[in-house]
Amino acid sequence: MEKEKLICVVGTNASGKSALGIALAQRFGGEILSADSRQIFEGFDLCCGKVTAEERALVPHHLLDVRKIGEPFSVSDYQSECYRLIPEIVGRGHVPMLVGGTGLYVSAVVKGYALMQGEPDEALRKELEGKELEALYPLLPPQELQRLKGNPSDYRNKRRIIRCIEKSRSGGQGAAENAPRYDALQLGLTWPMEVLQRRIDERLDARLKQGMVDEVRDYLSAGGEGRYLMDLGLEYRFIYRYLQGEFESEAAFRAALSTAIRQFSKRQMTWFRRDGSIHWLHGEGDYLSEAAALAEAFLQKE
Repeated sequence: MEKEKLICVVGTNASGKSALGIALAQRFGGEILSADSRQIFEGFDLCCGKVTAEERALVPHHLLDVRKIGEPFSVSDYQSECYRLIPEIVGRGHVPMLVGGTGLYVSAVVKGYALMQGEPDEALRKELEGKELEALYPLLPPQELQRLKGNPSDYRNKRRIIRCIEKSRSGGQGAAENAPRYDALQLGLTWPMEVLQRRIDERLDARLKQGMVDEVRDYLSAGGEGRYLMDLGLEYRFIYRYLQGEFESEAAFRAALSTAIRQFSKRQMTWFRRDGSIHWLHGEGDYLSEAAALAEAFLQKE
């Protein structure tokens, strides 16, 4: 049986992958499934860099704002949602496109990870919640620890770490082999480091000006919990700390956040570079034309 075709567009923060994904979706009749572990939560549009309402109107988008902050959503949940949505998109005569920077999410779908399942164990969960995060890592199965390292926000998310341990303790095990369901074309957008760092800073300054700090302040004012912000990581964590008075000035906060985003982008690239099947597009070239040619050849391939 012929596998359904799937196009993926990956890259780091501020690489331009969202714009490239939209351009390709417009050209080839695509529908986009967000591959970002934080964009699945409602709100915080600026904090996690969601596409704007105007951009969403250009092509259909999925897996944005599908959970409230604090509600559980695992890699397994993401994979299941993609497995449900992709056949529906194909059935409409459209091209499913995974676009985002969470490498673990992309790999779970493209490689067909056989993920652990397991029932909640409230007693174990209560015991683990009393431990420091660093003490939880040795309790993870090695393959799960390796996967989580590829997604820094999940790796520092205590709730998700506990859930993985919970699944392994309940007897849930990954299958011996992955089972890819799709014929996937993976495109990655990359830039020279100095250019990417400039793009990161420009994007950060724009989002701060647009009200990124206010998103978090409003959430807390409405009764939101800081621990969820710490779990979500990166911008959320730094803004929460800033609002708690942990930085001596706004400039110090901005500098620390910029550094953290740059470090995060390096970890993203480390994950993606391990996958030799990604075709890398260089941002300083005519990457849109190259991506379109590759996508057209892929979709026409029998």
